Amino acid sequence: MSTFKPESEIVSSDENEIITGRKRPIPLPTYPRQYRAIGLIQGQYIPSEEKVTRGVLITSEGTKIEAVLLGRLMSLLKNRLDLNKSHLWVVYPRSKQENDTLHVQLLGVWEPETYHIDELEKINLETEDDPTCQSGYFSIRGEVVFYLEETETVVIKIKQAPKKESETAKFFKLKLKGILPPRPLRHFYDLQVQLEGEELIIIESKDLGLANFQKPTKFIGKSKPFSDKPKKLDITYQTDKPSLERQPRSLPKIIKPVKKWDN
Repeated sequence: MSTFKPESEIVSSDENEIITGRKRPIPLPTYPRQYRAIGLIQGQYIPSEEKVTRGVLITSEGTKIEAVLLGRLMSLLKNRLDLNKSHLWVVYPRSKQENDTLHVQLLGVWEPETYHIDELEKINLETEDDPTCQSGYFSIRGEVVFYLEETETVVIKIKQAPKKESETAKFFKLKLKGILPPRPLRHFYDLQVQLEGEELIIIESKDLGLANFQKPTKFIGKSKPFSDKPKKLDITYQTDKPSLERQPRSLPKIIKPVKKWDN
């Protein structure tokens, strides 16, 4: 039913790739330090009167979360998506800069019964008891840039892959609540998060080490790149100028007067 590509914002920039055969709403990470922020929310999307792509997502618990409908869902919305019903939305979470409140970008709907008729029973068995396929689950992976244990405040920096090779990578920050191990700053974390009301609560955390860790380069060659012994420099200067070294001055001779005696 949905033509969403959950990893497109974080991994790939190929907008032509259409995923219709996915057997789980959030795929496993493709590599250990893959940045991403993606989750599931069961609820009904109510568009605003001014614009259909902006509105409110009312969760099954009754919480209202500001939402934006991404352009890739417009054809689905026009053809067969009934906004009068509740759906399991695949969303990108965001924190507003001005007040840190949660809002989401809607990028797809997870309803395998609409395009997995032959494998529906198998998919339901695999995802029924899987917490990563349930409403409220979020996978957050990125660098911890702020942590205050007293208030359980965590801020994660997440890298977005550029859509074009000429563009530079962009970052955004996401506010969470929870407890992390000591000294988590500048470390890359794989976080399992649960939505409670309008807050994202950390359930499990895994430290993957320093976010910008680089292995030291090895020197390849017979000789060492640096020597412990200082090298002697044989430098000679040639000049026609007279030496400026200070020469001792010669003292003038003192002539003693000769005293004459009168006969």
